[in-house]
Order: sequence, then structure tokens, then C-alpha cells
Amino acid sequence: MDFKKLEADTQMIIDDVIEKSGIKAGQIFVLGLSSSEVNGGLIGHASSAEIGEVIVGVIYKTLKAKGIYLAVQGCEHLNRALLIEQELADKKEFDIVSVIPQLNAGGSGQVAAYKLMENPVEIEHITAVAGLDIGDTSIGMHVKHVQIPLRPVLKELGGAHVTALKSRPKLIGGVRAKYAN
Repeated sequence: MDFKKLEADTQMIIDDVIEKSGIKAGQIFVLGLSSSEVNGGLIGHASSAEIGEVIVGVIYKTLKAKGIYLAVQGCEHLNRALLIEQELADKKEFDIVSVIPQLNAGGSGQVAAYKLMENPVEIEHITAVAGLDIGDTSIGMHVKHVQIPLRPVLKELGGAHVTALKSRPKLIGGVRAKYAN
């Protein structure tokens, strides 16, 4: 694995998704990551702490510099719980659950975020404004309605398929209504 290329490609993708999603400071961005897929394997079967550290490191630092909160989705073994900063949990009054992510129970993304975050905690549910899905991890349950697919500048990161979502307010009122751009 070429970690310099992985870092550069991750930076290109996150910059592109931030721009296309229009996410702003104070909002929540969810990340789903399968390092197994990035590594060319099957999701959950070839986890790599190093890959998680590179990808999450780039994304965390980029979002933090913009004042955007990162929520890292865990794997199915943690019921797709999310790792966030305690500050966000307190601010939004999220219910915290007790678990420390491991490579095979939480995943490489959560393990990397646990090391990077100042005071990480796990929660079960969140409503993010936008998100990035690296390796088909199904982040849609954590992005608010109405979800709009985004096409990132790169469609693959390593061996992983990459998709993204943003959200918009619901359009209500029918044929008589007028909507802002």
C-alpha cells in the first residue's frame, strides 16, 4: 500500500466532498470506513490499523480546521454506533454508550479516531448533514433526510468504492409552493 498516495487521495476526496456538500462549521459529518475494502479485501476481513490512521487522520484534521464535527461509524459488531467528541455529545445531549473500539469490533476508522480525538465517546444514533462512505459501509442511516448522493472526485480509494451524501431540507407545499435555490 502506498500510504503517501492514500493520504493525497483522501485529501482530494474530503476537500471535494466538503465543497460539494456545503457543510458548515458546527455541523456533523459522518464517516464510514472499511480499511479491508481499501486494502483490496472483503469488508470486515482484512482490517488495517495503518490504513485507518492515514484516512481518519486526514479527514479529522481537515474537518477540525473548519470547525466541523466528525462522527465515525463503527462496524456491524457495534451496531454501527458512532465515535464522537464528548463536547458534541454534551452540546447535543446525546446518550453515551460504553465501549472502546477495537480493530475487529468498531473497525480501523474508530480505532484511529479514538486515538486522535481529545475525549472520544460512543453514541448509537446521530443525524449528520453530510458524510463519506469508503467501502460501502452504509452511512445513510446517519444522514438526515432528504439525502442527496454526491459523486466524489475519485470513485475509489485503494480498492474501496467511495460514495458520499449531503442533505437538504424537505420540499413541502406542492404545486403552489415556491422554493429557494
